[in-house]
Amino acid sequence: MFSLLRRGPGRLTPEQVRQQTGQGTSVLPYVRGTPERAAGPAPGALRLPLSRLAAGASLPAAAQGASVVAVCRSGHRSRRAAGLPAGRGVQAAVVTGGTAARARAGLPVTARGGNGGVIA
Repeated sequence: MFSLLRRGPGRLTPEQVRQQTGQGTSVLPYVRGTPERAAGPAPGALRLPLSRLAAGASLPAAAQGASVVAVCRSGHRSRRAAGLPAGRGVQAAVVTGGTAARARAGLPVTARGGNGGVIA
């Protein structure tokens, strides 16, 4: 699935992530912190702040048996976040360019409550 997984988390384009999450083969944890998370995750993204992952939080049940594609606004935090499950033996990748790249690609982002989101 992730041919780029050789030395740590792989990298996927926003379109590749859309396809994989749509097929149910990957889950998308949105790793921005609580004050930031109201702005712009992908529809269906799991809210799982980097701070919780770094503290050893288990992945949600939805992530069991699936690959994990971490996403944040620009991709910096998600690289660290993807390394955490990868270190636990879970296939992990990041969204190249983060949610900002997703929005630039014309793919939807959502705000709290499911309305159209913005990238902040």
